[in-house]
Amino acid sequence: MRHVVVMVTTSYPRFPGDGVGSFIEPIAKGVAARGHEVHIVAPWHPALNRQEVEDGVHFHFFRYAPVAPLNVFGYATGLRADTQLRLAAWMMAPLAMTSGAWKTLRVARKRRATVLHAHWVVPGGVIAALAARGLPFVISAHGSDVFVAERNDAARHAARSALRRAGWVTACSDDLRLRTINLGADPARTETVLYGVDASRFAPSGSVREEVRRELGLGDAPLVFSAGRLVRKKGFEHLIEAARMLGETFPELRVVIAGEGDLRDELQTLTQTTGGRVTLIGFRSQDDVGRLSAAADVVVVPSVRDEAGNVDGLPNFALEALSTATPVVATRIGGLPQAIEDGRTGRLVVERDPAALADAIRDLLWHPDRAHDLGVAARARVIRDFGWPRVAERFEAAYDRVRLEKPGRVS
Repeated sequence: MRHVVVMVTTSYPRFPGDGVGSFIEPIAKGVAARGHEVHIVAPWHPALNRQEVEDGVHFHFFRYAPVAPLNVFGYATGLRADTQLRLAAWMMAPLAMTSGAWKTLRVARKRRATVLHAHWVVPGGVIAALAARGLPFVISAHGSDVFVAERNDAARHAARSALRRAGWVTACSDDLRLRTINLGADPARTETVLYGVDASRFAPSGSVREEVRRELGLGDAPLVFSAGRLVRKKGFEHLIEAARMLGETFPELRVVIAGEGDLRDELQTLTQTTGGRVTLIGFRSQDDVGRLSAAADVVVVPSVRDEAGNVDGLPNFALEALSTATPVVATRIGGLPQAIEDGRTGRLVVERDPAALADAIRDLLWHPDRAHDLGVAARARVIRDFGWPRVAERFEAAYDRVRLEKPGRVS
């Protein structure tokens, strides 16, 4: 069954290689590659550099802010440290959501859409619910959206209404799926759809490893790498403390963390306790993240459930690292245990425990053969279970389901 899909999202890579909303792009392109017509409706942003149509995906950006400084809706700009909505985002939300719903409705009517697909329960699901006008729609929960709805009365009410009206709801981990049900989603109309990864883009490479290590001036020094927004739920402070603990055993150890965020100054101060072993290198493109992962001896994903209760669904960085065949140490939190089998495709440790992180890293650095076997097994599983085409197929099935249950088009 062919679909005309209007995807409502508040984040999408603003330019090729951008890490903001990076997983939305392969979802959209994967659905288009299956022969469907895909239209992205998203907020305008000053950093946007996209063609009107790319790989079968059509773009429709809506403006909502009367002045440039108020472009704070979407693209990971609305939350402070990923836990609290910024005042400006609260102020702009009604205008942005109204503009987004109107744009979605116009695109759906003009393109004769058969289904809407909203990313993030709030605000994407709410926008889709406002614009649906009888059109079936799917909502995909990704993490912080559910957290905001759990902690804010207005967001919770809006999320519950949208989830109950949705024809189908997906989540990127079992934990997140259960939380959407607690918010009001029908258990019989929900499923877990794990993210995918481009195994050809994120791949092991001896030449890349040598090149990156030469650029960093490492020589044979052990390299540990991590990446993500510098917010509390990423747990980078625990990795920095683990690096300090490892200093005596591995005096030449280098830990490199890529990303930007509200905690940069705090984390930079913490690095001063490590004797220069930890470096924050700021924003890096997706390609650079892949190269750094392939060059590392160990990749660490130290995610935590933060003090406010926020936790990642399934960090796409974890799948990307697994795909490079570099051994991964991660925490047993969120969707990570669904992607990593401890002792077979990686190492899992308890959250918020720098000593446990340090022990796992130390073990892999001391036993390179064991580390190699974990990496090879991890990449094999990624190729088998986490391809983006498979993810697109799951979404296609959801579109078929909601369209058959509630046929019709926007008139």
